[in-house]
Amino acid sequence: MDPIRLTQFSHGAGCGCKISPKVLDKILHSAIPAKKYKNLIVGNESKDDAAVYDIGGGRGLISTTDFFMPIVDDPKQFGKIASANAISDVFAMGGTPLMAIAILGWPVNKIPEEIAGMVLEGARDICNSVNIPLAGGHSIDSPEPIFGLAVNGMVDLKNLKRNDTAKAGDLLYLTKPIGIGILTTAEKKGILKKEHEGLAAKIMMQLNTIGAELGKLEEVHAMTDVTGFGLMGHLREMCEGSHLNATINFDKVKLIANLDDYLQQNAVPGGTNRNWDSYGDKIKPLSDKQRNILCDPQTSGGLLFAVEPMAAKKAEKLLHENGLGAFAEPIGVLNKGDSGNYLISVQ
Repeated sequence: MDPIRLTQFSHGAGCGCKISPKVLDKILHSAIPAKKYKNLIVGNESKDDAAVYDIGGGRGLISTTDFFMPIVDDPKQFGKIASANAISDVFAMGGTPLMAIAILGWPVNKIPEEIAGMVLEGARDICNSVNIPLAGGHSIDSPEPIFGLAVNGMVDLKNLKRNDTAKAGDLLYLTKPIGIGILTTAEKKGILKKEHEGLAAKIMMQLNTIGAELGKLEEVHAMTDVTGFGLMGHLREMCEGSHLNATINFDKVKLIANLDDYLQQNAVPGGTNRNWDSYGDKIKPLSDKQRNILCDPQTSGGLLFAVEPMAAKKAEKLLHENGLGAFAEPIGVLNKGDSGNYLISVQ
């Protein structure tokens, strides 16, 4: 029997399945006034990575969920990637995970249940690696395979990092390379080079544990993880929430591989164009290459954080100590906003 290729059973892949920012804004819009909850520190009004609830004693409960359709064919890798991606939301808030429960949709008449079991095994591996239980979950019979986690975490409120609290002059860093969507699209098109096989999966399975350490630096003013909206989309949310502009040095953004050949062969995910359509009016004109890379939907991407310049060396030392020395160089800077446009420019 031919091996099961999970990506052939879904119309989308990974965080590229996300509803576009423009459509999501319409879905979330409501004429009903939002009720205020005094202990809810972070809700959906700031488009942050997770909700945070003050439980007293200077501690906050972090709650998040993330799930998607397969971005790789290997079921265990799919479980690992989906789990690393969901847990990343806790690290992006400066917290540490406590517990996870699984979210599983499975086409039981198309794909054997043993394959679903392998997805869960991958999830258990990732949860074990950060010493949290995969404590339960919920499953449904669905037309396409879906997997993810709901995760709870904890954070000392003094270490909480939001995506809307950056300050003018802050330097921007990103802890993983860009290009996941391009490589996975190239693989689906059958044009992925042999030397790039498994590269995207390896990066997506890497956990953003550095977030809990960055959370302890008071000079890190804001943080978020880069996923389906691409680097530009998540930076735009940071700029909009913080009332700032940003300048990105394109040559300083680390890429997962040389992407030129794939871009020339149109290995561009559909999510890239949806992203640009949603927020391109907030970005100064880009070349086609810049747009296709900077708006590329990432799955289990790196942490984008803003740190005051005087503490840059401290943050870079932390990156080096955690095996992320390749990313210990700023990719841009945040500037004072102008008239609410929150423009991003790329040099």
